[in-house]
Amino acid sequence: MPYRAESDALDAPIRILLITSRETKRWVIPKGNAPSGMMSHQAAAEEAEEEAGVLGAVCPTPLGSYRYRKRRGNGASLMVDVEVFPLAVNRELESWKESRERERRWFSLAEAAEAVEESDLRDLIRSFGASEFKAAAKRGNILGAVAQKSGISGMFGWFQRLLPKQGNFFELFEAHVKTVVAGADALTRLLHDGDHRDDHIREVIERENDADEIIREMLRAVRLTFLTPFDRSAIISLISSMDDAIDEMQAAVSAIDLYDVTTFEQEMKDMAAIIVDCTRVLAEAMPLLRDVARNSKRLHELTERLVRMEGHADTIHAAGLKTAFRKFGPTDPMGFIVRREILTHLERIVDAVEDVANVIDGIVIDHA
Repeated sequence: MPYRAESDALDAPIRILLITSRETKRWVIPKGNAPSGMMSHQAAAEEAEEEAGVLGAVCPTPLGSYRYRKRRGNGASLMVDVEVFPLAVNRELESWKESRERERRWFSLAEAAEAVEESDLRDLIRSFGASEFKAAAKRGNILGAVAQKSGISGMFGWFQRLLPKQGNFFELFEAHVKTVVAGADALTRLLHDGDHRDDHIREVIERENDADEIIREMLRAVRLTFLTPFDRSAIISLISSMDDAIDEMQAAVSAIDLYDVTTFEQEMKDMAAIIVDCTRVLAEAMPLLRDVARNSKRLHELTERLVRMEGHADTIHAAGLKTAFRKFGPTDPMGFIVRREILTHLERIVDAVEDVANVIDGIVIDHA
């Protein structure tokens, strides 16, 4: 499922690329059968390039699956199960293999859901985006609410003015996750685009510096604010876990730069693709914390998805270590050590994102 955001803003609408089928000309997503020996997500990326002319980072963890009936050339109409993998598009080709056979078009999530015929695919598309962004309303001031209910706002006024203003915690959460998303995008570009490696490395480092400034402001706000939206330990744990993620991104690109690594095994690219999708999910979750009670169901869905991706990342990490050992262990021990270090940093990024998910779950339990 090729997707992109309309802008860099956290609440930017997501758009989905659909293509027409060759025979019936109905709107579908790129799909096909995986060749023998090829991972399903890799096959999905190849189909997206051949059928839709798009390139990008495909997440190895499927968003879900759907079933539809496909008519064979022999006249049989059989049910087919399709796994759907999110593909963050970073390049559209002007010409591609099936450009003369298909039309492609970007849709909003709502439009894409209406355009496809399969009900399960429609539900997957709807579940993909940040549908609750608009519903994430800011909490009202607690003292003001008490005053309004009790009718003693005049007495309360002087006391309210003595208290520090509630810190801009939500704005800081959202600003920080924006740096994490940008860092993940730059890291992925580095693993796929060796011609501009210095620019991608520099961007990750700059994004990490931006994140450091934000976390310093957050800690200052926690120290000075009398009324906080969540428990202080939860606020610190949440921002610290996000900061751990971008710190590990910087560590990964620093190792790549130090050891002058220019080629990357498929497992590394798969880990980076998971990181991109994890950060996209985080970007949806952060604004929903403005109203935990209203958005608790969606927050739980997102954290569940993050935990599932972290488990998949562990499997890919183990496979990557095995690949690196077989390739470098017997003849180039230093080469293996370098690959192991990079894979470890990539795994720690996903681990940090899972830590964020666990903190969010705790906030939901306490406040919903």
